[in-house]
Amino acid sequence: MLGITRALDEEEKRVNKWVLPLCWTAVLLDGFDLVVLGTVIPVLLQEKLLTTASASVVSTAGLVGMMLGALIIGTITDVIGRRKVMIYAVAGFSVFTLACAFAPDATTFGILRFLAGLGLGGCLPTAIAMVNEARPRQGGRATTLIMTGYHVGAVITALLGIVLIPVLGWRSLFVVGALPALVLIPLMVKHLPETAARTAPALEAVGSLFRPGLRKATVSFWVASFMGLLLVYGLNTWLPQIMRSAGYELGTALALLLTLNIGAVVGLLIAGAVADRIGIRPAAIGWFAAAVVFLALLSIKLPGVGVYVAVLLAGCFVFSAQVLVYAYAGRVYEDNRATGIGWAAGIGRLGAISGPLLGGALLTAGLAHPWGFYAFAFIAALGATAVGAIGLKAKSVVTPAG
Repeated sequence: MLGITRALDEEEKRVNKWVLPLCWTAVLLDGFDLVVLGTVIPVLLQEKLLTTASASVVSTAGLVGMMLGALIIGTITDVIGRRKVMIYAVAGFSVFTLACAFAPDATTFGILRFLAGLGLGGCLPTAIAMVNEARPRQGGRATTLIMTGYHVGAVITALLGIVLIPVLGWRSLFVVGALPALVLIPLMVKHLPETAARTAPALEAVGSLFRPGLRKATVSFWVASFMGLLLVYGLNTWLPQIMRSAGYELGTALALLLTLNIGAVVGLLIAGAVADRIGIRPAAIGWFAAAVVFLALLSIKLPGVGVYVAVLLAGCFVFSAQVLVYAYAGRVYEDNRATGIGWAAGIGRLGAISGPLLGGALLTAGLAHPWGFYAFAFIAALGATAVGAIGLKAKSVVTPAG
């Protein structure tokens, strides 16, 4: 009997070791999607496939698709099981991304971006739920580690754009973005473990987020996620232009955007370890609070290397704070984990839409520097407040990292 138990334990460990790398790769596709449109828009405008107005519509369509995907697919995964949902979500995103390469006009392109967003929006909550279940003692570290894939994907896509577009055109980038599915889906079919599905309908799964003891936490997670993604998308979209308005050269402004995302990767690696040691709740509050400080500091025109250090540290705390919200949700929600994370991510996508709009409005009004950074710092403070409002009853139980 002991031998059978050991064999089962070894099999579980063998299966679980595949969860993190496969989910990391799925999240990398999210990073591809963050950057790909911004990479090809200049060419699409030049070729007159898009106008400035239609480019904004297409960008919003993709984000709306991701929002709905997180809400709907994140809920379905608690009903039919994670493995199927992850495979279908990756397959759907990849098929519609490939189809974008053959879009003949702006309308078709926008519809395909929306449909691709539906699949991609479901990947993130499902990936985080699976990793939390595979590594329950390292929920903070595992969640932040897979989210490094987001920024790695963004950097790789930007570099591919520089190499491929001048030679093969913008359509090649969408072909390349679909190719990982040829390897990823067979590996998922073979190695991803299935989780027990709920017998309750999807509406009941959503209703479970508001049962006694979770109502306040659910609303607080939504607010924190909204604020976190507003910061992520607002800064990624407008940081170079805000720094230009502050008097920095274009090359410096673009280098600062790269520095921001390097800081994000560093911060993610540190934040997970800290969260597993001191608890996810205090870590998330601390990370949002530190983001307040360094975002406000950017309102000052710092000399020389000082601005790079401030941007690096802002990246460390801003991006990790949002991911710690997901990690915290993964610890608080148990039998409805993917639903809880999915709805937090879905509501957060409204912040992703609002961030670029806020930055654009401040730039148009001539207030981007310094008031843009004060506005972002205030939003980070609201994020810290929302996490604090979740309350001690929902605080995660900290276990030693192992």
